[in-house]
Amino acid sequence: MTRLYTRVAGTGHHVPEHVVTNEDLAARINTSDVWIRERTGIRERRFSQDGESTAQLALRASLRALEDAGCAASDLDLIVFATLSPDYFFPGSGVLLGALLDIPGVPALDVRNQCSGFLYGLQCADAMIRSGVYRRILLVGAEVHSTGLDISDQGRDIAVLFGDGAGAFILEAAEQEEGAPRGVLGVRLGADGRHAEALWCQAPSSAQFPARITAENLARREHFPQMKGRLVFKHAVTTMRDAMLGLLEELEISLNQVDLLIPHQANLRISALVQKALALPDDRVFNNIERYGNTTAASLPIAVDESLRLGRLKEGDLLALVAFGSGFTWGASLIRM
Repeated sequence: MTRLYTRVAGTGHHVPEHVVTNEDLAARINTSDVWIRERTGIRERRFSQDGESTAQLALRASLRALEDAGCAASDLDLIVFATLSPDYFFPGSGVLLGALLDIPGVPALDVRNQCSGFLYGLQCADAMIRSGVYRRILLVGAEVHSTGLDISDQGRDIAVLFGDGAGAFILEAAEQEEGAPRGVLGVRLGADGRHAEALWCQAPSSAQFPARITAENLARREHFPQMKGRLVFKHAVTTMRDAMLGLLEELEISLNQVDLLIPHQANLRISALVQKALALPDDRVFNNIERYGNTTAASLPIAVDESLRLGRLKEGDLLALVAFGSGFTWGASLIRM
């Protein structure tokens, strides 16, 4: 019996042209280039301009992925769109991307798992392809953080972390041949809602009645992201390590077989500690946070596309992806490119 697997047929990414350096932020808030780099590894990030939306960033990344895969938008069976910054409260950005691609009738699934969103979307897409429901899926992660950051002295610890951007995969069904498995080998996910308030944005909220946002929310700046940084940092390092090791054990794959690890780009210090915990040398780990900051659901696909275009990742390589974020949620994946 023929078995289907999910292969990455194409990748693409797009970031806004507008570069915001640490010095640019220091001109607006009480911070410095040295302070930001020492704590995060970030030197600059990209901010959208002139109303460039999450869906519009996703469109540019998607078109590049489609070109890379050698197919047209009309060939797609499904859009899976991961983001924490949708264009509107509703509808989700997936249908907006479908309209921009001019593919009416193609279903769209929106995933709201923040920094882990791309891996949650990957598991959904992989399961649907393996089961034969769809044969070609556009998986995209896109974010516009810049319009929702508290760029003030009160919000500086978070405001310096985030940037805007989008990345996309074209995932296709392929028939498994004899020999080593290829494509998406596995995805391992987890969540622990006990820590939901450690990294969240409290308002607007449908849990508030009768108003979803109040003057008190605004006065307390609860419409901006809030984070318990030390708690998040601690959990991120241990959970990403354990998620990766757990998936390797589940698939009976040795860490020595991994050609490249790409961790979610949240903080270079987190990535360095995960790398150390896994005892991987620098040439088997890829980071680009210094240029883009944390782009949440977009960070993994942006980094994958860059690593391919830079020659750090090649056809046949075993790629490891791992992420951790708000929820808490996390995930790990292994892909034979």
